[in-house]
Amino acid sequence: MSGDRSGGAPRGARGSSDKPVARVGRAPLNTGRERSGPPERRSLATRSAVITVMIRAAFEAAKGLKRDFGEVENLQVSTKGPGDFVSRADLQAQRVLRDRLLLARPGFGFLGEEGSQTIPGDGRHRWIVDPLDGTTNFLHGIPHFAISIALERDGEIVAGVIYSPIFDELYWAEKGSGAFLETAYARSRRLRVSGRRDLLQCLIGTGSPFAGKSDHERYVRSLRPVMAATAGVRRMGAASLDLAFVAAGRFDGFWEFSLQPWDVAAGLLLVREAGGIVLDVTGAPYALGAASIVATTPDLQEGLLALLAPAAK
Repeated sequence: MSGDRSGGAPRGARGSSDKPVARVGRAPLNTGRERSGPPERRSLATRSAVITVMIRAAFEAAKGLKRDFGEVENLQVSTKGPGDFVSRADLQAQRVLRDRLLLARPGFGFLGEEGSQTIPGDGRHRWIVDPLDGTTNFLHGIPHFAISIALERDGEIVAGVIYSPIFDELYWAEKGSGAFLETAYARSRRLRVSGRRDLLQCLIGTGSPFAGKSDHERYVRSLRPVMAATAGVRRMGAASLDLAFVAAGRFDGFWEFSLQPWDVAAGLLLVREAGGIVLDVTGAPYALGAASIVATTPDLQEGLLALLAPAAK
């Protein structure tokens, strides 16, 4: 089954007679083998039909992204605004996702980063998609980018998938069923947010405004106290993966301003299903389209919000 996982080690893995080739990411591959997702590994966690549809769509879209990432210097690129790029890869990936998702659920609406492909649907169900989160990383040959797919039902996110094609990490969550990570070496690992309680030991993710954005000063007001009170701040360049890292306990928290629904829809469900909380910088529950987002653990909520308080004014 496409996008499904069954037992067995990948060819070229340790112990194989084939010599693995060098590549960025995990699990060596044999020469000439393209991998959009690992169909040979079956999930140990129970997936609903809708999660299976989302994962298959992500794996299909990943084929083109990986192919174009290997030839990034040849991409046809246009600019949407200062520092905000859209490539042929974005557009093609979104077309694949839209076609796959709407083929499986033809009555659903569709909201993607490339807004010309928005579809209203039945008014209850809506796919929210970022076909290439981390476009700037992608265009600079940095392998930290992802496909993000969420399903909204009656205004609530009920399912989410985030797939990192180069590192072959698949994050998925469904409301009430938990959050999980699938890799070459870990099948259906249940995600839980970090248990750290001391901010001095915590690593916090963030996203900074780029050229043309008006909230630089607000961001600087938030950055200074967090840098001074934690073990470090990381700016990775893909909000969906930042939120997935919070869910996996890699980051102890994350904050950013002016994100769009497609940037965070899948990730916020991952965090919540992993036991975390998602707010804005004022401490109010986060709603799609809010001016700021803060994702963290219950133990760190009060301390992190206190550090971000200067930016809440």
